[in-house]
Parts: sequence; C-alpha cells; structure tokens
Amino acid sequence: MKLNGKSVVVTGASSGMGKAIVERFAKEGANIIAVARRKERLDELAEALKDNGGRVIPFVGDVSKEEIMNEAIDLAVKEFGRLDILVNNAGIMDDMSPIGDVKNEKIEQVFAVNVYGPMYSMRKAVQVFLEQGDGGNIINVASLGAMRTAAGAVYGASKAAIVSLTKNTAYMYMPNGIRCNAIAPGGIVTEISTSMGMPNMNGYNRVKNVMATAPAPGSAEQIASAALFLASDDSSYVNGDVLLVDGGWAAG
Repeated sequence: MKLNGKSVVVTGASSGMGKAIVERFAKEGANIIAVARRKERLDELAEALKDNGGRVIPFVGDVSKEEIMNEAIDLAVKEFGRLDILVNNAGIMDDMSPIGDVKNEKIEQVFAVNVYGPMYSMRKAVQVFLEQGDGGNIINVASLGAMRTAAGAVYGASKAAIVSLTKNTAYMYMPNGIRCNAIAPGGIVTEISTSMGMPNMNGYNRVKNVMATAPAPGSAEQIASAALFLASDDSSYVNGDVLLVDGGWAAG
C-alpha cells in the first residue's frame, strides 16, 4: 500500500474527484478526514470504505471557513497522531461572466471556496508540518481554466491564484521537506457544473468555442490516480509542479 498509515485531510470529499480521491487513498492504507457539507454522503462513503484499508472519518463543514479547516486538521492530528497530506479539492464554478459583467457576490462566493479555503488550510497544515519536523505534502486542485479561457473571469482567476500559491509554497518550504503540487484537470465528469447556475450568455457564447475543442471528458478516478502519484513516494522529487490531466486539451 502506497499510503499505509498516512494521515490525510481531503476537502470536497462527498462527490466527484474528492470522493474518488478518498476511495483511492483509503484503499492504499491512508487514514482520512473527509471534509464536505453533505453529511449523508460522507456517512455513506465512510461506511462503504470501512473494510478497505485506512479509516475514513466524516467531517461536516464549509471549507471556506478558517475555523472549519483548522478543526479538520486538528482532528486528523488528534485521531491519527499527525498530519501527512492535505488535499484541497473542493471548488465551485462561476457563471461564465466576462469581467465587465461580474457581480461582487460571485467574486466573494467563488474566491471564498476556491482560494480562501485552501489558503486557510495550507497555513494551518504548514504550521503542523513544521512542528512535526519531518516534512509534509500538499496537493491542490487547480484547473485548466487557470491557463485557458474554459470558464468565466472569476473562476479562472481563482484557479490561477491556486497555481501561484502552490509554487510559492513549494519554494518557500522546500528546505523543510514540505512538498506542494497541483493537479489541473480539464473536462472531468463531476457535479461542479451544478454550482454554476444560469450562465452569463455573453461569456458562455465565447467560452463554448474553446469548449468545442475539448476531448471526451475524463473521469474522477483518473484525477484520483494523479493525486495518488503526488501523494506517494513515487513523486518524491516533484515539487512546485502543476500536473495537467486534460486528455491533451491544452496541447492544441
């Protein structure tokens, strides 16, 4: 098992890529605090994985709140004795608006989940890693949208912020043995589109030209495989990288 006994916190764990990551990591022996807002789904996930390797403990909360992420990481240390890996997977879409149409509420909503939440959890995780004194591993979920116009201005900016935060963290804490990498998915079959609501048609009509060049959508399990690589010793010399998992979409 590649993650046997590792202590992990995964956000956005109740569906899609987060759920697939929890399933894959648990089968590789990890003990996981699974963070999301939907208690029923977390409970179902923990029950389904109870005989599949590591422990899965549901933690219900809003990942955009500093106190929630602090509590989730503290729970990992309490239950498992330490923290080894943080996976910032939770994210929401914008409504495809170009910057001239963006509403303040959408900026606040998307940045709260996509940027502030990961910043809070990374700050806490780094403090724990430094106290433990033997390194640590952070995996952020960015997006192809940070590099191509595959969504609106707010979503793209939020994921670009995650790319920058990933690289800065990797460099700053390299001497401490703390790794920080990101996965940039392309089109993946998940429920994230349900967070979009009614699209802004000005933006949608422009973005659909880019979407038309996308390959067939990938699966959440393919993202979980990439996350396992970054979480394991197989990637021990990979740091500050953004791993595109997009079926070649960005190559065109």
